[in-house]
Amino acid sequence: MAEDLEDLYENAPCGYASLGPDGRIVKSNLTLSQWTGFSQEALLGKRLRELVNTSGAIFYETHFAPLLRMQGFFNEVALDLVTIDGATLPVLVSAAERRDAYGDLLFTRVTIFQAAERRRYERELVEAKREAERGLAAERTASELREQFVAILGHDLRNPLAAIDAGINLLQRRGFDDRAPDLLAHMRRSGSRMQELINNVLDLTRSRLGGGIPLKKEECSITPVMAQVIEELRIAHPESEFAVNLNATEPVDCDQGRIGQLLSNLLGNALHHGAKNRPIRVVAVTEEGRFTLSVANEGDPIRPEIMERLFLPFYRGEARSSAEGLGLGLYIASEIARAHDGELSVTSDQSGTVFTFTMPTARTAAPDGVG
Repeated sequence: MAEDLEDLYENAPCGYASLGPDGRIVKSNLTLSQWTGFSQEALLGKRLRELVNTSGAIFYETHFAPLLRMQGFFNEVALDLVTIDGATLPVLVSAAERRDAYGDLLFTRVTIFQAAERRRYERELVEAKREAERGLAAERTASELREQFVAILGHDLRNPLAAIDAGINLLQRRGFDDRAPDLLAHMRRSGSRMQELINNVLDLTRSRLGGGIPLKKEECSITPVMAQVIEELRIAHPESEFAVNLNATEPVDCDQGRIGQLLSNLLGNALHHGAKNRPIRVVAVTEEGRFTLSVANEGDPIRPEIMERLFLPFYRGEARSSAEGLGLGLYIASEIARAHDGELSVTSDQSGTVFTFTMPTARTAAPDGVG
């Protein structure tokens, strides 16, 4: 049976349209009418740009029509047809001009294919690429973090370990003379320093594994643990001045040890970065169901680019002193705040830098076994 060419044209799996020299439709097939909802008669005299959405019409006039005039064809241009009921139909359009022997334009043949599935597939490919790029970036960041972690941990553990080793060697050579108590005290401080580093690493690991900082909450007076932490640092840093106002009179449902750790980390940061001849101010208050603790120091303000990364693990700003440790202090302090349903924030300007921790005094609702 011979192919029915008229039927092939009218019911082709694609839309056909022929445009006259003025760009208006002079003929179209039934398929295009079925897709758009316009009858073949209604399509006669329309320009192609009238069948696409506004952005497509602009693109057609500024890009595709000039390309067609310049080279006589274009292939697989993505457009959105607008149907008679206002819906959009994603399509791919190809066009080719037909000219006479003198180069005059006779008509332009346009072929239109539905492209909804192709567009969806392309979007999925783009999203998959973005997801892969995000995963690669995250892995690269994690890799850099691991390398930095190993380097800093190795460096910072080596110092107190070397001090302990040197102390043992001196004791072995000299025996327990009148310098032994000071030497043992120095070794004890080095051991405590190593224990602090190891505890920080354990806290980091717990928070990164998704478990968060573990807490043992109980309703208690928070002032004694804060006073103890401040006194310990007074003794360790006799050259520094502390201005303290502890007015936390209401009981607070919290982990005392963790609040002490948070305060110790904030004070350590203030001691390291604050002006040496100016006091560190500590204020604690309970009011209206909230506990607020602030630690302020004077000195140069924190630059905005440093502020953005201040609570990231292993970030140590501009300082490079090994005494500063792993750069986990502020990160762990922020994690302790988060574990208490609280917030740790910072402000910094020419008048000084203030870290402020706030949390509810009463326990908030939590799943069984949490907190």
